[in-house]
Amino acid sequence: MVSAGSDPQTELVIPTSVKVLVAGGFGAGKTTLVGSVSEIPPLSTEELLTEAGEDVDDLAGVEGKTTTTVALDFGRISISTEIVLYLFGTPGQNRFWFMWDELANGAIGAIVLVDTRRLDSSFPSVDFFERRKIPFVVAVNCFDGAHSYAPEEVRKALVLNPEVPVLMVDARERESSKRALVTLVEHVLARMAESAGEDAALVSPGNSV
Repeated sequence: MVSAGSDPQTELVIPTSVKVLVAGGFGAGKTTLVGSVSEIPPLSTEELLTEAGEDVDDLAGVEGKTTTTVALDFGRISISTEIVLYLFGTPGQNRFWFMWDELANGAIGAIVLVDTRRLDSSFPSVDFFERRKIPFVVAVNCFDGAHSYAPEEVRKALVLNPEVPVLMVDARERESSKRALVTLVEHVLARMAESAGEDAALVSPGNSV
């Protein structure tokens, strides 16, 4: 409410916050994507890999990796004065799975970042969001030197439903990461419109239960 004599343009606007997850297997590039697109210095919980993790962290295919996320990544994007997007990157190692439910609480959707050199590490993320009916898109992080695949090849390999968008990205590039976020938001809005249409059909005359 605007008080008498106040300037509406100077009224404090409290933006609506929207939560998005960036998930995927160990070393898929989640920290890089959050860092490339965040408008603030991202909060990162990267720690150096040590010999203590040799028996629990599978480095096959990412032998050059020297750090790992031990909690979460966090970034922010202001869409407008009324909407702010908060990004939460999940930890990739299996021993941090207990954090995923808490991180997913309240999220509108997720980007599942995929490394085709370690495609099998993507299945747990896909299963996680499918089981909880959280909308998600699959973003294939095109690492230098990795074999390139068509989106439909990735869709088939991951046994994705036809409505799940699959796109190619370079997590190091801001515009590429933004494109993944835009695709996710469009997918979420389409799912919401579809759900609203189904609800309207259920309550229309002749369809009452």
